[in-house]
Amino acid sequence: MILASGTGSLASALLDAVEDDEYPATVAAVVSDRECPALKAAERRGVPTTVVPMTDDRAEWDRALADTVAGHHPDLVVSAGFMKILGADFLARFGGRIINAHPALLPSFPGAHAVPAALAHGVKVTGSTIHLVDEGVDTGPILAQAPVAVNPADDEITLHERIKMVERVLLVAVVRSIAVKGVVIEGRKAYIP
Repeated sequence: MILASGTGSLASALLDAVEDDEYPATVAAVVSDRECPALKAAERRGVPTTVVPMTDDRAEWDRALADTVAGHHPDLVVSAGFMKILGADFLARFGGRIINAHPALLPSFPGAHAVPAALAHGVKVTGSTIHLVDEGVDTGPILAQAPVAVNPADDEITLHERIKMVERVLLVAVVRSIAVKGVVIEGRKAYIP
C-alpha cells in the first residue's frame, strides 16, 4: 500500500519494481489526500487508487484514511511523498508497519523543508532516510540511509533531484528486504534481519 500526494516519483519507482515477477512485493493500492500525479502513475498500471480528501476535522480524516487503507489489507504502508502527518487512529491500526522516505539524513533536518534547511545550514553531505513512522515528525526508528554530496553550485531543485534518485533506489531496496525478511524493532532501533 502506498500513500502519496506529490509528483509520484517514489510511488512510480515502487510501481515499476513490482512489475518485475522477481520482486517479492505487490502494491495493493495508492491512496492520496488529493488528486496528484502519483495516482495517475498507479492508474496507468491498473493499480487501484483512492482519494481521501482532507477535512476540517483532522481526527475524522485520520479515521477515514485508516479505514480506506485497512480495506486493502496491507502488510506494509509506504509513505512515498505523502505530505500529511498520520494521526493517532492511523498509527494505532498500522503502527510498526508504516515506513517513510525522507530527503535528509535523519535526525538532521526533519519536516517538510529538509532540502532547503540542509542548504541553508551549509552541510557537505545530506541524503535519504527510510524510517518507521511514529507519532513524531520524522522521529521513527531508522531502517536505512544513503548519502548524497552537496555540490557548491546546488540549489534546492538540483539537490532535491539528486536526493530523489538515491531515495527511489533505497526505498525499493528496503521494501524488498522487508517483504523477504521483515523488520525487528528494539526500542529506538529497527533493522531488517
